[in-house]
Amino acid sequence: MPIKSRIRAIPDYPKKGIMFRDITTLIKDPVGFRLVIDNLTQRYLENGVDFDVIVGIEARGFIIGSALAYALGKGFVPVRKPGKLPAETVSQEYALEYGTDKVEIHIDALEKGSRVLLIDDLLATGGTALAAASLVEKVGGVVAEMAFIVNLPDIGGERKIKDKGYRVFSLTEFEGE
Repeated sequence: MPIKSRIRAIPDYPKKGIMFRDITTLIKDPVGFRLVIDNLTQRYLENGVDFDVIVGIEARGFIIGSALAYALGKGFVPVRKPGKLPAETVSQEYALEYGTDKVEIHIDALEKGSRVLLIDDLLATGGTALAAASLVEKVGGVVAEMAFIVNLPDIGGERKIKDKGYRVFSLTEFEGE
């Protein structure tokens, strides 16, 4: 059974008209979780994307990113919501459908010139991923690639990210579904 079939669809969440793709059903399944980490590990061992550290976006990016960092022998750096990191941080605001949100990273999280694999569970509008990429660059890192379990290409985030010059990879996508 592939990765896509282990992802639950929840209609009208968080609001009417949205089909939410819930990866908790994927990662609670030991085979599903292993498929995610093994597929990403294989990609980054074999395809020549050179990077030094994995940066995971709160919260599900922590789950995937830390397991992948362990499998690849890389360090892991969290990007968090405001007020969650204990040392000095830099922040980046980004637009939501209604209003704005913000993410932060420790100011000393990366060595200057560090190449980063940015990880999150799902790519929709691309706002959080682009904010995290901006943080990586503010603290001296370079985004080598952004990776996701799920891409929702109809929403446009992948195009936005590619238009900014970043590489994008996803394990599966839900197009027009």
